[in-house]
Order: sequence, then structure tokens, then C-alpha cells
Amino acid sequence: MNFRQLDLNLLRVLCAVYRHGSVTEAGRHLALSQPATSNALARLRAIFDDELFVRSPHGLQPTRKAQRMVPAVIEQLHLLENTVSSDDVFEPASSHMRWRLSLSDLGEMMFLPPLAQVLRAESPGSHVANVAVAATEVSAALEAHEIDLAIGILDSGRSASASELLFQENFVAITADNWRPQAWRAGSRLSARQLAAASLAVASPAATFHGSVDLMLSKLELNERIMLRARHYAALPDLVTRTDLLAIVPLMYAKSLAPRFDVRIWELPKHGASYDVHMVWHPSATPDLAHSWLRGVVRKLFQRK
Repeated sequence: MNFRQLDLNLLRVLCAVYRHGSVTEAGRHLALSQPATSNALARLRAIFDDELFVRSPHGLQPTRKAQRMVPAVIEQLHLLENTVSSDDVFEPASSHMRWRLSLSDLGEMMFLPPLAQVLRAESPGSHVANVAVAATEVSAALEAHEIDLAIGILDSGRSASASELLFQENFVAITADNWRPQAWRAGSRLSARQLAAASLAVASPAATFHGSVDLMLSKLELNERIMLRARHYAALPDLVTRTDLLAIVPLMYAKSLAPRFDVRIWELPKHGASYDVHMVWHPSATPDLAHSWLRGVVRKLFQRK
């Protein structure tokens, strides 16, 4: 092989395909188009004179050469990135950093606009990409340096990632403004009996899905009342305003809907699920000045004491 034909972008593609077993998924996690990722893989195959990955019923599987080589490449890329990013100073105004975040669809709606506003004001040369990573894959994506920072309902305690709690909050119910529960009295809290008489809608986005809502509904024996499961929170406001459905959503999101939708917010019974929102990163990024600045921006925008 001709080592001079290699560049870092090709090696990043090699590592991404190795981890995801799919050209499409690798491109998505690297913010590359499918043709660009396929072209990079073709160049890698020519350079190494090896197929590197072969198709199987379970996706692309690495050849023996890839199995021997790629783990070492991942380790060296980590070392190189840590070396070149250890500058003594970081100037946001002149930076051209390319930040790769992992936010769910709800996180993109709630966190990305204020974050982008600060970046455009303080670091206009920076680039930001939201890379879709399932909650169970966040630690591996940080380890592979496919993302720099994740924000969401993430169980950081089970991984080797560094994390910081941003805030704790509850789930609430939203309905059409004119919806009323059975035996309604003035107030904003639903009883377990009133909730049991409602037709429910929930969202289960893969990037941040966890079992708090389902656990709450199980305790109340209300799983059978779920009439609609959506993949994204964005669908729920229109659903509740056009039907008699009651949707269970995070409080922060419910409050953001009031200026745009005719919805009513209801507190849930005492079993109401709560959740922690963390920002999570790889420990190797902790001393990096650029990364520290970004964490400071996130902390200032979203952390609640």
C-alpha cells in the first residue's frame, strides 16, 4: 500500500464503518453523504488492496485485515487528536472548530437554537453538526471520537464517560385547551383515576428513550391506555389539538408550546416520572481548552441550580 495516499478523513471513515457495519450509518455519524462515504471506502479498499468489509445478513463485517488493523487505528487517532488539540490558548472568535453533538429530536428543538445563537455571536467561524446516536451508543461514539458532546436523558453512570448534571425535571401531560378530564374541578393536576380514563399518546425517540414514562404507566396499570406511540415529540402538539388524546411530555417542552399551540398543561399524579438531563463527553476531552469552553457555554445556557 502507499501510505502517502492516506489522510485522516479516510481513516475516520474506516473506523466509522467498522463500528456501525453500514456505509449509510457511518456517513450519517460523520455528517457525510452516502456517495462520499462509499467513495472513501472504495479508496480505502484500493489503498489496502483488501475488501476490508464484506456483506452479511447482519451488515458489513470486517475482513481479517480490518479486524487486525482498525482497533489500532482508532487508538492512534485518539492519540493524535489529543496531541494536536492541546493548545495553550483557545480564542472562540477566531476558531474554526467543527463540533459534533448528539441531541435527540427534542434536544435539537430545545437546546440547538440557543446554543447556535451563542456560537454565532461568540465563535462565528465554528461549525456544528447534530449526529444522531442512540442513547445506548453514546459512550461508544464518544470513545470513537465520532461526537464531541451529548446532551440528553442519558444513563452516564454505566459508562466510562465524563458527565455533568444540567437539570432535573418532570414529565407532564398536554391536551387540547378545551379538553377536560372526567369529574373535573378547577385545577391543573390529574388524578390517577382521571388519567386512567384518558386516551394516551407518548413519544419514544431512539436517541434518548428511557423507561420512566412506561414505568410510571405500568405502576398505574395504564399501558393499555396508550393509543398512539410517535417516534418524535414534534408530532404531539398537532395530535392533541386535533384529537381527544392526552400526551405525556417533558415540562420544558410543554412550556415551549404555549405561544404556538392551544394546549393545556396538566400535572401528573404522584407517580409522575422525573428525569435527569446530563451533558456527557469523553474524559480525554476534559482538559482541552476548546472543549472546556463549549461545556461552559452549555452549562451557562442550561444548567439549573
